[in-house]
Amino acid sequence: MSSESSKKRKPKVIRSDGAPAEGKRTRSDTEQEGKYYSEEAEVDLRDPGRDYELYKYTCQELQRLMAEIQDLKSRGGKDAAKQKVDAYHLQLQNLLYEVMHLQKEITKCLEFKSKHEEIDLVSLEEFYKEAPPDISKAEVTMGDPHQQTLARLDWELEQRKRLAEKYRECLSNKEKILKEIEVKKEYLSSLQPRLNSIMQASLPVQEYLFMPFDQAHKQYETARHLPPPLYVLFVQATAYGQACAHRKSSQPPRQDKMLSVAIEGSVDEAKALFKPPEDSQDDESDSDAEEEQTTKRRRPTLGVQLDDKRKEMLKRHPLSVLLDLKCKDGSALHLTFYYLMNLNIMTVKAKVTTAAELTTPISAGDLLSPDSVLSCLYPGDHGKKTPNPANQYQFDKVGILTLRDYVLDLGHPYLWVQKLGGLHFPKEQPQHTVITDHSLSASHMETTMKLLKTRVQSRLALHKQFASLEHGIVPVTSDCHYLFPAKVVSRLVKWVTIAHEDYTELHFTKDIVEAGLAGDTNLYYMALVERGTAKLQAAVVLNPGYSSIPPIFQLCLNWKGEKTSNNDDNIRAMESEVNVCYKELCGPRPGHQLLTNQLQRLCVLLDVYLETESHDDSVEGPKEFPQEKMCLRLFRGPSRIKPFKYNHPQGFFSHR
Repeated sequence: MSSESSKKRKPKVIRSDGAPAEGKRTRSDTEQEGKYYSEEAEVDLRDPGRDYELYKYTCQELQRLMAEIQDLKSRGGKDAAKQKVDAYHLQLQNLLYEVMHLQKEITKCLEFKSKHEEIDLVSLEEFYKEAPPDISKAEVTMGDPHQQTLARLDWELEQRKRLAEKYRECLSNKEKILKEIEVKKEYLSSLQPRLNSIMQASLPVQEYLFMPFDQAHKQYETARHLPPPLYVLFVQATAYGQACAHRKSSQPPRQDKMLSVAIEGSVDEAKALFKPPEDSQDDESDSDAEEEQTTKRRRPTLGVQLDDKRKEMLKRHPLSVLLDLKCKDGSALHLTFYYLMNLNIMTVKAKVTTAAELTTPISAGDLLSPDSVLSCLYPGDHGKKTPNPANQYQFDKVGILTLRDYVLDLGHPYLWVQKLGGLHFPKEQPQHTVITDHSLSASHMETTMKLLKTRVQSRLALHKQFASLEHGIVPVTSDCHYLFPAKVVSRLVKWVTIAHEDYTELHFTKDIVEAGLAGDTNLYYMALVERGTAKLQAAVVLNPGYSSIPPIFQLCLNWKGEKTSNNDDNIRAMESEVNVCYKELCGPRPGHQLLTNQLQRLCVLLDVYLETESHDDSVEGPKEFPQEKMCLRLFRGPSRIKPFKYNHPQGFFSHR
């Protein structure tokens, strides 16, 4: 066969195990040529001489096989040949069955899950370091994973046995300690009545010897005329102040300078509330006579009667308790506690003073407001509703819809205020009588005082920070500089407060609103960060419990269109950096720098977002945002997330 005839025909590619290796095309060759098959290219690549030899060899094999078949047929061995084929076929079926069976067994072995996989074993380094040689058997287990796992399980069992024994010992010690505590409690409970009797017996002696009484004794004398809730508050607050002072000094208990307790009001009016029955009957008859004369002259209208009844129902006790809680920086929180006699609840009014006069920023107007400074001291306790379920029935009689309309004059009836006064109102059993509990007040006193002090310090820190934010300055303390790169180009240009209604109407805050995180007790702000033509809006939700509860940021970038977390995965990643990874930005305790650090991180994130954006080569001129931040990798994943995590002290950005 000539080479010309071989070029004219288009032979098919013969795939045969006996074919020479040169006639096969590797996968890499095919990938280099493309995703399609070209027969003409195959003909050009193959050697015509080899193709001829292959063709000749194939024809000879066919002739030999045909001759062999013809010889078998001529000999009459047709049945023998079928039996042989059947035998081979049966062997093939047996082999296929065995292969299938083995494959199932292999799959079972691979998918087998042992119970030990659920146990969190110690690491190999710790195992070989702590386990004894008779269990670890390093010479055997180092090269055998199976024996190694068995040895680790043995060590785990040994450790758990030891811990179980230790646990039983601790339980027995706990029972002994509890018994000792019970014995001491019984002793202390029996000691209190004895002390009371001794104090009562010493009163005549003190009067006879003309012993001088200081201000504390006068306060205790006045405290006798306090209503039960205010008396419980006075006693427990005084005891707490003395206990705090005793911790700081080896001197006898005295009033803590950081917490002062006093009683304010008219003692005479308080005494007048408890008149003898005879006097009250005479006064009642006199008042009835006066009422009859008044009725003859003029009958009051229904509206005037309701107003008088409302005033009587909302009447406060003449005495009140003042608590002054001072901080180390000279600031103080002044609390005035009142008792509403007919409603059987307590209220409080708050005022914050500072050592130096502060310039009040516009956005900090609600931070130290008496109406909101103590809001949600405990989660959900906004102080707008009465905690006593029985009050609602009383309100219905005089036409009061809610206590919210009167809190500015009466004070806020927070739940923690009731607990400090020993008041407890079960929702299922409304009570019309006052039940005070000293233990309830004592159990909440220390925690509440710490929360109050933390709230004042947090609000004052925000007050100072807002003054800088309104001037476009993000104050970052020296101990937080390591959280950010040295150069930050994006700048805060606007920081204003917004109303709750305005926040809910923003289109990029719907997720927060629908999640129930935008309550009316929160504070809302709008920040604007700019760099060049890019403008980043940040709607901020500031919980009253800041900084224990971090602020929530929702972002909207106006640059080459409007971008939010709903249409840009990188905006969602930026929100995650400030909302989810906030613990990295708390700084030193108590974490009052969290908000400003979040805003500074937001400026850094905007720099990374803009500098890693691809440049349009069709546009002439320099790039608007040249890359100044060092990034190990610009994008990751199908969403092309940018590297927003800052690594200190190396100074580069990477992905989380």
